[in-house]
Parts: sequence; C-alpha cells; structure tokens
Amino acid sequence: MASVQKARNSADEWRWIVRWRVEGSSRERWFARSKDAQTFRRQVEAAELRGISLDPARGSVLFVDYAERWLGSRTKPDGRPLAPRTKELYRSLLDLHVLPGLGRAQLSAINAERNRAWHRRVAQDASPLQAAKAYRLVPTIFGTAVDDGRVASNPCRLRGAGVERSAERPFVDAEMVVALAKAIEPRFKALVLLAGFGGLRLGELLALTATGVDLQQHAVRVVAQAVELRDGTRVVTPPKTDAGRRVVHLPLRVNDTLAWHLNAFPPRDSGSLVFTGPLSDGLRRATLQKAWDKARHTAGFPALHLHDLRHAAGTLAAQTGATTREVMARLGHASPAAAQRYQHAAERRDAVIANALDVVLGALSRPGNSTRTEEPEDALWGWRGVGDKAHLPTEAHTPPD
Repeated sequence: MASVQKARNSADEWRWIVRWRVEGSSRERWFARSKDAQTFRRQVEAAELRGISLDPARGSVLFVDYAERWLGSRTKPDGRPLAPRTKELYRSLLDLHVLPGLGRAQLSAINAERNRAWHRRVAQDASPLQAAKAYRLVPTIFGTAVDDGRVASNPCRLRGAGVERSAERPFVDAEMVVALAKAIEPRFKALVLLAGFGGLRLGELLALTATGVDLQQHAVRVVAQAVELRDGTRVVTPPKTDAGRRVVHLPLRVNDTLAWHLNAFPPRDSGSLVFTGPLSDGLRRATLQKAWDKARHTAGFPALHLHDLRHAAGTLAAQTGATTREVMARLGHASPAAAQRYQHAAERRDAVIANALDVVLGALSRPGNSTRTEEPEDALWGWRGVGDKAHLPTEAHTPPD
C-alpha cells in the first residue's frame, strides 16, 4: 500500500510525498498539493489491486517514443496486423494533431488537465471530425500504457470528445441512383448500381474479381477490399471484419447491367478485376472520382458523395421490410460474432431483399414515371435473360444508354 506524508524537500519547501514499494524496493514521488498526492496514492493502490506495480521510472518515457513503439506493435483485437489504411490514419493523426502538443511530455506528466488543454487546441485548429479521431487515439495509447504499468490511470476523461459528429448526409432514393448511373460514363454504370442497390463499399468494388460474380444466381461474393495509400500504393486486404465476407444478391436489372459490363469490358481471366481504369488494371480512386464529379453535376446532385450510395442501399433495403439484422448482414456491417450467428439465414433472406428492390426499380420504368424517356425500357440495364449467353450484346463496347 502507499502512504502520504508532509515533508520538506531539498529547497526547504513543504511538499507532500507519496511512498510505496515496487518488487521490494521503495519508490517515492513529490507533490506540491495534498490533493494531487492523495489522488496519486489512490492510483498506486488501484494499480496494485490489478496486480500492477507502478514504477515512476517507467512513466518517464516521452509520449512520442512510447507512441512510436505502440504504433509499430499495434494489432487488431484478434492479433492480426492493422489494416494499411488504419495504420496510415494513425500515423497522420499522430503527426498532425497529437505529437505537436503531447509528444515531448513524459507519459506520467500528462494528466487530465494537460489532456484537456491539448484537446482545446486541437478542437480549435482541426476539423471536428479530425479532432474526434485524434482524441480517440490518445486514450487508446494510454490504455496500453496503463496495462504496461507505465502510468496508474488513463488521463483522457472528456466525455463525448471522441464522438464523430458528421453532418447529416442527403437522402438518396432509387430514382437518384438510377439517374447517377445514367449520367456516369459507361465503364462505371454497374459500379454505381452495385453501390446504390447492393451496398458494396468502394474498396470492395475495387477488389471485386470475375470469380466473385455469379450471374446465374444474381449475386456477387465479397471476399476482399482494395485500399490506396497516400503514396499511390494499392493494397488488397480481407474485409475489415468477418461480417464483410458475404454474398450480396442483386436485383434483376442490376444483374443485367453487371452482365453488360462484363461483356463490354471483359476481364482477362476469372481472377481479373471487374472494374478497371481505361489505362490500367487497378482502378484508381482519382480516376473514379473524376468521373463521379462529372456525373453528379450532370444528374443535378452536386453535393452527393460516392459513399452516399452505400447509405442509399441500406435505406432502400430497409424500405423493403428487411430487419435491422438483415440490413447489417447485407451491408457487411456487424460484429464478427453477430455475422457468424446470422450468416446463413441472412443469405437466404438477402435474395428476397434483392427481389423486392427489383420491384422498386421496375416502378421507375412504368409509363408516366418522371424518369421515363423515349429510350427502350432496358436502355440502362442492357438486356434480359443474362443466364442465356445468346442474349449478350454483339457490340462489346456499346454503352447501355
């Protein structure tokens, strides 16, 4: 146990000293205020109850040095390495927002007051989103420091500081998704529809290969995601969670457009990517973003982001009567345990959701609908009966519009 005593220091000033033992050796720490000494004493005793012997020398390491080692050894909860983009994000947050304010301080010197002062500066200088991300990173690092016995407690106690409060995104309905697919260049029409009605993440779309497409079953299998690092390196990794591995069934019209795409822009082999750039095998985000920017302005929706299509897919699926669990399974947005528990039932139900979405899409082609044009009904979707190869278009690069 620890004790607190009032004593004079070497400068003949009255101070409070906390004494305790670590593995048989005596340790002490001086404080100017009795309140701080008592707080530290309680922290030492709490650490001892957890089986941790707090050694002040271990807390004297600079935050920058400890954070660098933390980032180098950090893994996911299941022991797998961090995803490249996650590690890149942590690196950026440390360099831009964390280390300039906390880097040169010792771990043990960063208390709640200093943490609040640092957060105030970050909140003033950075966007609310970046400030929240940076704040969540710091207590995570200190959580490891507590486990390592370097500090007695986590000084990050600001409630809500790590909550991201993004601006509410605009609602995207089925008609808007179709309009965007019509407006974008032919190479990316199927990609827009898969995002807007299938809910695939951009990284999942960029990693989709011909092997993952089953036109007969009107489905795609998601097994990977492609990420592009800041230096341009393209990395293909497994999905973010086990729930990301899934089969997504497609409405008939989306399946038809995907079949048209594979015929118009045929992959070299079964392992090749479905969506490519005009000059390279791997589709660059900048190339897609340029096409998307042009399409959203042409369609009259300049504020929409590519990721809004995924939100649209979730909303549209829910409108068909799908349960929350079914929507989460369709989007690959669930905890690993929940994904395993509901996987088989969700796949069976997912085909029903796709059929219901097809009804929604069919309504857009009815006479009198505002999106009806003089073009044939299947001008966007390509053709019917994709299971019969005889129905494939003969002109490989005839656009669907």
